[in-house]
Amino acid sequence: MKLSDEALTAARALFPYLREGRLYMNHASTSPLSSRVVSALTAYLERRSAGKLETYPQDREMVESLRGIVARLINAESSERIAIQGSTTDAINVVAAGLPWQAGDRVIIGAVEFPANVYPYLNLKQYGVEIDFLRADDGRITPELIFSAVTPRTRLVALSAVQYLSGYRADLDAVGDLCRDRGIVFAVDGIQAVGAVQVDVQRSKIDCLSAGAQKWQMSPHGTGFLYLTEELQSRIRQKHLGWFSVEDPWRFHDHDQALARGARRYEGGSLNMPGLWGMQAALQTIMEFGPSRIESHILAITGELIGQLGGLGGATLVTPEADAERAGIVTISLNKALDAREVFRRLDSEGLTIAVREGKLRYSPHFYNSSDDMRRAAELTKECLTLA
Repeated sequence: MKLSDEALTAARALFPYLREGRLYMNHASTSPLSSRVVSALTAYLERRSAGKLETYPQDREMVESLRGIVARLINAESSERIAIQGSTTDAINVVAAGLPWQAGDRVIIGAVEFPANVYPYLNLKQYGVEIDFLRADDGRITPELIFSAVTPRTRLVALSAVQYLSGYRADLDAVGDLCRDRGIVFAVDGIQAVGAVQVDVQRSKIDCLSAGAQKWQMSPHGTGFLYLTEELQSRIRQKHLGWFSVEDPWRFHDHDQALARGARRYEGGSLNMPGLWGMQAALQTIMEFGPSRIESHILAITGELIGQLGGLGGATLVTPEADAERAGIVTISLNKALDAREVFRRLDSEGLTIAVREGKLRYSPHFYNSSDDMRRAAELTKECLTLA
């Protein structure tokens, strides 16, 4: 079910670029900033420039509030399970570098993962950890495929909630059950899911969830979060400490303190306060429109787009059609006679922004996009395919 006309009109009013007639469908790369985010950023900069100047106490209250919003968004046990991070990579490395690995331990990863979810684990090879890459021609890393790769030495499964290229949406519940039953850490890269479709870390038995916020969360770059369970935290040997990692950061010369009880211990030092004010505004907007309504709307309009692109000559749908197996990404491959980059350039010149990934065209609309946007995107694609 799509957003009501009234809600969609309100959502579209938050994105000034739409007044220029452009069509942006590249949220899987980076989202445009809403007017609310820009206002939050501007207000912070003005306070630091000509206002109160010393804003740190207010900033820390905002960060506490932000942790709470993230916790509600992903159904974490509490805000203490959330650490604010600068990127997906930063968040993944907290866990990848912190677990007590032994030579011969194994990690399962999809062969077509975004590099942020690969290199932190490849780095473990220096300790004798082996990486098992799962290959699936259709991009579907299913629970059955993962199960077939599990060995007695498998210690962690690293999986994208939504695959960045095909748009395949993993069955997190089934994989979470599999991992929990076998004592395997279930580490999820949520950057292509959180903000577009719902992720429930408790229901899916996710041990850690890492997500930069610049894509579907519609936040400034340099923002994101890490969720991890208390049990997993107890096993991490923290590699990096900062003044804010301890129980009471304001006891500057008490160097014998315990680490902070919650995930705040992984924040370390000063955070990207301007970006986080923007992130708070962005996530408040998502919560206002409602994660379930946003998901329903995105599935509806991407379903329309799939139907319209699927009938184009010279194009083959890559993304699964079933609602349960997709989120906000729709990807098509072109026949060998067509140059994807040339089609991309033509679309860009016509005012449609998408992405080219591995020679494929990737469309990723968000909750403020409309059915009319989908029709226009399909029509422009048809025209450009004909000209190419």
